Amino acid sequence: MKRTFRSWLEGDLDLLSEIPDAAEVRNLSRRKLKEIHKEERSRIRALPVTRRVAHLETRAFQGWYRILAVGCCVALLGVFLFMTAHVTRYGEENPRASEVADRYLTRGVEETGAINAVAGMILDYRAFDTLGESHVLFTALICVMVLLQRDSKNMRPDHEDYFRIQQEWYYPTERDPILRRVGMVLGPGILMLGCYILLGGHLGPGGGFSGGAVLGTGLVILASALGDETVDRILTGKRFRWISFLALCFYSLAKGYVFFTGANGLENHIPKGTPGAILSAGLILPLDIAVGLVVGCTMFGFYSLFRRGSIGGQ
Repeated sequence: MKRTFRSWLEGDLDLLSEIPDAAEVRNLSRRKLKEIHKEERSRIRALPVTRRVAHLETRAFQGWYRILAVGCCVALLGVFLFMTAHVTRYGEENPRASEVADRYLTRGVEETGAINAVAGMILDYRAFDTLGESHVLFTALICVMVLLQRDSKNMRPDHEDYFRIQQEWYYPTERDPILRRVGMVLGPGILMLGCYILLGGHLGPGGGFSGGAVLGTGLVILASALGDETVDRILTGKRFRWISFLALCFYSLAKGYVFFTGANGLENHIPKGTPGAILSAGLILPLDIAVGLVVGCTMFGFYSLFRRGSIGGQ
């Protein structure tokens, strides 16, 4: 079964090739179907043992696949219907809907230390959601790397385009004089703006996601203006992966500690500082930095993979 499943993943075995067309099956008589089934059983008995087992495994997989697919659809439909039945009807007031918003606005500064209520909500009250979103970004980047990374581990050396791709035959944007000069002027300024938005998220508009998006945009503009080789000297593939990994690990460990202490009614002993100061709001500032690094690296990683199939040098 393991070998058959691996063959299916590699594309050597088509599990759906044995399924007849539904319209043709409906047009056949029962007698004809019995004859077909009889011939099919005779053909299976005539097959070697390995092919016979593979055929039976394929039919078993198809049966279980249909059962699981129907079961998942029914369960999901039940969840949707249950949630719909508990939604407040149109025109009715829900007093509980305003309790959370009132708590954020009236006690947000006291409990989180952040003047920006949005930052306190995202990285303190709803930090578990932000943790999941950061993992989604990191997982998406890993999936894109697995699919688009062009190297000896992800391509056959005998592939007709392997050596051509290794030479990186793509349009050299750094040779464009307009793009080069504009990028050299705007790139550093965009990076500085991204750092400002990233570091001031707990004091005003900004934060990890918006600041990371601006940082990723600045890296893309610099790579287009100065050339990928210039950016690769600073942000190599190894550094890129370590930055994303360490930022996500810090976020997970820091908020995991807070989740543990909060769930058990313990004091986390993390000072919130003076509201309005740059070093305030407890863990919100370092968490903003971690989220911004993950978002920025993900944006630049997508650009590099779609453009040339790799992320920096090694």
